[in-house]
Amino acid sequence: MRADADWMAAAIALSQRGRPEAAPNPNVGCLIVKDGRVVARGWTQAGGRPHAEAMALAAAGDAAHGATAYVSLEPCAHASARGPCCADLLIAAGVARVVVAAQDPDPRTDGQGIARLRAAGIAVDSGLLIGEAQAAMAPWWSRATRGRPFVTLKLATSLDGCIAMADGSSRWITGAPARAHAHLERARHGAILVGRGTFAADAPTLDVRLPGLASRSPQRLLLTHGDAPDGWTALAAPDAVDALPIDSLLVEGGAGAAAAFLAADRVDRLLLYRAPILIGAGRRALGDIGLGDLAGAHGRWRPADSRMLGSDRIDVYERIRKE
Repeated sequence: MRADADWMAAAIALSQRGRPEAAPNPNVGCLIVKDGRVVARGWTQAGGRPHAEAMALAAAGDAAHGATAYVSLEPCAHASARGPCCADLLIAAGVARVVVAAQDPDPRTDGQGIARLRAAGIAVDSGLLIGEAQAAMAPWWSRATRGRPFVTLKLATSLDGCIAMADGSSRWITGAPARAHAHLERARHGAILVGRGTFAADAPTLDVRLPGLASRSPQRLLLTHGDAPDGWTALAAPDAVDALPIDSLLVEGGAGAAAAFLAADRVDRLLLYRAPILIGAGRRALGDIGLGDLAGAHGRWRPADSRMLGSDRIDVYERIRKE
């Protein structure tokens, strides 16, 4: 089981290469392992095809026969004009065993892929590192199970919770490593949003300025009751994002937009970048989020990660939800 967990962790890590380009399909990772070594690997390609299993099996060739496939999401079982289903591909390749992390919530598969593999005499183990697999495909999972995008809120603050000086100047609160990390986050999201105040004050481009990732700049959204300029999409309220053909949204600023998404309980993940500086009489990170009493603030967030980025610290929190 330890070896299975290690191989599955590697498959889940591999699945991250498909974010966000695999949309609207899930970003899945697949390893083909035989005699204790990886003979092939695959992840969902841009636009959703080829699937991870198809990519890995094509690379493995005859070596897939008798091997074990580690897949972060149940192999699909439904027919598509874009290619054969992955359950049938695994059967045709002659794999001996398939280890699955998460069962596919899509009703066209939802257990049918596993059932088809077992009916063909292939040993199947399911549920290994399911939480990690769901987290790795959180944008798609949110759209598939809740009908809305996965929303990340980014805040870059001083130690005393300010996002800018009193006059609005904010370049730069954090250092270069933290800003590079923030650009990587942009590249992993389908869309990015700021409020009208931030747009007017900073004229942000919201592009990805990392070598090799410029093409991954997300769609630009503006939270406003008015019109958006060319190249931008206007959203009147946080829930309006549900109708857009995206699975993930990064909310970057400012305090009004951040507060609006928190008040609407639409934030699933919080990125808090903190610089080792004090500003004092500056602009606060958040406006009113509709909190009625202090007790209501507790039990809503759990820490997911914390690390240093140069002299700055990033803390990642995930929203605790009952569904």
